[in-house]
Amino acid sequence: MRLSEVTWTDVRDADVDVAFLPVGSTEQHGPHAPLGTDALNAVAVAEAGADAYERPGSDESADAERGEVAVAPPVPVGVAEEHRAFDGTMWVSPETFRAYVRESAESLVSHGVDRVVFVNGHGGNVEALAEVARRFSRDGAHAGYGVAFTWFEAVGDHASDMGHAGPLETALLRATNPDLVREERVDEAGAGAADRWGEWVAGVNLAHDSDEFTDNGVVGDPRAGDAERGRELLDRASASLAELAAAVVERET
Repeated sequence: MRLSEVTWTDVRDADVDVAFLPVGSTEQHGPHAPLGTDALNAVAVAEAGADAYERPGSDESADAERGEVAVAPPVPVGVAEEHRAFDGTMWVSPETFRAYVRESAESLVSHGVDRVVFVNGHGGNVEALAEVARRFSRDGAHAGYGVAFTWFEAVGDHASDMGHAGPLETALLRATNPDLVREERVDEAGAGAADRWGEWVAGVNLAHDSDEFTDNGVVGDPRAGDAERGRELLDRASASLAELAAAVVERET
């Protein structure tokens, strides 16, 4: 159930187990992928995860009697100042981000949706979202409980290929939003890509901003991310999200 597409009476009458709150970013993703990549991918995983949760199988187990997932509208601007050198990038402070995301989740609790999974698509949000989930869950003023889930950390061996606008993000876009990938620029993006994120010495990243180590904004080769790989990533991430959601719903807090 997409909250932006249903009415308030639909929500009132629904049996909602958990809400997925997609969280992304509006930031550069090289010359070939849209600024909204992180939000688009988070929404795609959230919606596929909702389907996987609601339809776990054809047996007569208790799992087959699950309620619905409410997929909230995405948070499209995140903690992304590291991409400030690239045109079109937007960002907010970690403090503003944490407050906005936490209060958005709290509004769901007021309607009885007290289990929330923050479905994240941007690496720069990870640290702040972990704090959001803790503060949201510890707040004695309401019964809410939530956790943060980052899709590219839940795709098995593929996770080691995560860069920026590289094979994983490009693959998922090709599987879910192919019209937004500038295919004629993918070779250029790959040829100019950096091999890894940052400049590392003694386990410390010396670079605070992405333009210090990548001229075109790309890390990793997007040519290694075709639509078939994207469909596999979506299957893995959505299955992991559905499994996590079931644990969140069943957990006593």
